[in-house]
Amino acid sequence: MAALSSLSGLLLALSLPAVPAAQALSNVTRVAGTTNKPIKLAQKDSAKPAATIKPDTRLTEDEQVNIRVYKATNKGVVNVSTVASAEQTLINGGRESFGSGSIISSDGYILTNNHVLAGSANVRITLWDGTNLQGVVVGVDPQTDLAIVKIEPPKNNKLTVLPLGDSEQMEVGRKVLAIGNPFGFDRTLTDGIVSSVGRTIEENNRVIKGIIQTDAAINPGNSGGPLLDSAGKIIGINTAIKTLNGQSAGIGLAIPINIAKNIIPQLIAHHRVIRPEMGVDVALLSDKGLRVLKVAKGSTAEAAGLTGPRLVQFNLGNGFVLNQTDWGAADTILEVDGTPVNTIDGFFSYIESKKPNQTVTLTILRAGKKVKIPVKLTVNTTSA
Repeated sequence: MAALSSLSGLLLALSLPAVPAAQALSNVTRVAGTTNKPIKLAQKDSAKPAATIKPDTRLTEDEQVNIRVYKATNKGVVNVSTVASAEQTLINGGRESFGSGSIISSDGYILTNNHVLAGSANVRITLWDGTNLQGVVVGVDPQTDLAIVKIEPPKNNKLTVLPLGDSEQMEVGRKVLAIGNPFGFDRTLTDGIVSSVGRTIEENNRVIKGIIQTDAAINPGNSGGPLLDSAGKIIGINTAIKTLNGQSAGIGLAIPINIAKNIIPQLIAHHRVIRPEMGVDVALLSDKGLRVLKVAKGSTAEAAGLTGPRLVQFNLGNGFVLNQTDWGAADTILEVDGTPVNTIDGFFSYIESKKPNQTVTLTILRAGKKVKIPVKLTVNTTSA
């Protein structure tokens, strides 16, 4: 994810220099086809006072939401930058990683992206008023690209704490707002909608599931900052953009806050995440449940008998073989412990709320029949 950072130039508008009125009049001497007399301006028009233009102070409902949310939350967004060691300076040419973060507690805990920290133990936090503080990296989770940093709140400076929302309530079309420090421009507000939910991305040999996609402008420097709902609550952590040139192309990705809710306490208490899993990849099947896309070899899901799609080969003769995926052979997860599952975020958030070695019961649809299958959760190998 660190590769997402890139620089962009600013587009400057061009304007023609103004010509003083006196000079303009002296340069106008003759007009073809008229008498040889200088042009005169009508005195009564030039002496007439300009009409007072009153700005339209009426705000749309959307503008009111933007202003209200920004005023309530912008002071809770910080700039996060790393201080490179001498060795890192030589390797990286002195480049400094920077991004954003959200204050999530009054005693100074900050939520950000793991890739923003770039493996550095020295972190500088800049508050809204320019105050620079030393930050201590409390814990990181590369699998979800999340990290917690701790600062000591300055005396006589009450921190603005951003409330955590419910990402499972997000659906396509909902309004969202992003605040961050793109290209170093601190506390910049952009807005848009939820473009999609349940995305899965793979970066640096790891998979992050249940991602929120938004068209709110997100650029390098926004990473780690909050994606907010219209109530000013964090529903996601801006983590990536999909682009061909390193600039915002209307496809921003954010980690759902419900995933972070399960991770934050562990990062604070254990400095890492002890994560349960069963070893399946799923896809949303409209309102019918979650279709099993893949079952990991050696996983507890495989031991429990869960199945994904089957590859069918047809021999066409003369050495030609046609491979076709039989999706009808894949199980569809309808419930987990008796609770219907209709979002990927909700499913994985529930699994990660459990502990390793606990057992959950899946209700699946197989060949048109409902079947209950107990699956024992195990520790994710990347958690240890």
